[in-house]
Amino acid sequence: MPSRYAYPVAVTLLLILAGCGDTATVPVESGYGPDPVLPEPNESLIPTVKIAKATGWPDEAKPQAAPGLRVEAFARDLDHPRWLYVLPNGDVLVAESDAPAKPEGNKGLRGWITKKVMARAGSGGQSANRITLLRDADGDGTPEKRSVFLEGLNSPFGMALVGDQLYVANTDALVRFPYEESAIRIDSESEKVVDLPAGPINHHWTKNVIASQDGSRLYVTSGSNSNIAENGIEAEENRAAILEVDPQKKTLRLFASGLRNPNGLAWQPDSGGLWTTVNERDQIGSDLVPDYMTSVQDGGFYGWPYSYFGQHVDERAQPPRPDRVAKAIVPDYALGAHTSSMGLTFYEGSLLPERYRHGAFIGQHGSWNRNPRSGYKVVFVPFNNGKPDGAAEDILTGFLSADEEALGRPVGVAVDKTGALLVADDVGDIIWRVTPNDD
Repeated sequence: MPSRYAYPVAVTLLLILAGCGDTATVPVESGYGPDPVLPEPNESLIPTVKIAKATGWPDEAKPQAAPGLRVEAFARDLDHPRWLYVLPNGDVLVAESDAPAKPEGNKGLRGWITKKVMARAGSGGQSANRITLLRDADGDGTPEKRSVFLEGLNSPFGMALVGDQLYVANTDALVRFPYEESAIRIDSESEKVVDLPAGPINHHWTKNVIASQDGSRLYVTSGSNSNIAENGIEAEENRAAILEVDPQKKTLRLFASGLRNPNGLAWQPDSGGLWTTVNERDQIGSDLVPDYMTSVQDGGFYGWPYSYFGQHVDERAQPPRPDRVAKAIVPDYALGAHTSSMGLTFYEGSLLPERYRHGAFIGQHGSWNRNPRSGYKVVFVPFNNGKPDGAAEDILTGFLSADEEALGRPVGVAVDKTGALLVADDVGDIIWRVTPNDD
């Protein structure tokens, strides 16, 4: 804990940092697509810090939906809703979660400032550590039932149902619970399937999970324990990766690596391939590095920490590994520098216009390391024959106020049983629901 004299110094440093750093030289849109613009790195002693203060939504305010669509609140007054999962019966599960304690990650004055930055951005509070169930049986957009489905978890994030087993990705372990159809609460003790990388630093704490089509394997995201391996490569074991889990044998293996902070996971309907969204590295300028979504190859290496977007070498990663850089796979589609692209779902419903079918909806949580700010919206990328085919389109905007304060921040996205798009907003504490505009 800093001394009482450190607080005004820390606040002063925070204010100074907020006005420092570089400014983007190209529009954020240039960092989208299969061939993004990648200017030269701009590393500085003081990184760009431009954080949107989290305020929440004024009464009756809401995001702006794209033409032909409308948005309404599906559920309010949640506690930092991060991720969504729709059960086969249509029940919506919401992971209400925040970062766990990080005894080695927030030490000293720098750690105290980091916590203040997180608080300004609407994070870093006490985690609710629960999953809430929302039941909208008649599909009218208003849940008739809301209940605490699971509690006493450890910074939960991803969820997946396989048969009668519900898997939950806590920050430190993949666990499972027996599930009965239409249950509104689970009181059973969890069964640990495998440990997941966590520990005292636990820089990127979120863990997502998705089941293979036949349910025989589970795939779990595991973000890096640093920005650019500054905590040592030994701290990155089974991190910056997607892990494959055999739930029967309770074993895991490295499936794909070099993915700095993967979050979203989804099966592409046409190709059947696994796709992920990835948050790329910080502190080499407002224009670098674009976040991205990509298909994931078994055994594939995607560059982190040694290179980005293929073979673009990051000189900060020491010692250099040209052998690893030579094997780095170019991601399929960039999603803009520092947009914090997290949520991912492919649209297989029929409620929204046909043009959205089999394309990708992406929740962009929003930047802290770019001037001007980027992200803070939900976008759509059209697909054709299993590949991205066109420019990203804004679906929900208006999460930043005219004063550039964060009214909300989108994270997880999912499609409900009616075909409506659901969006978790962890600053507004709201689940938004997007439907066609029939007016």
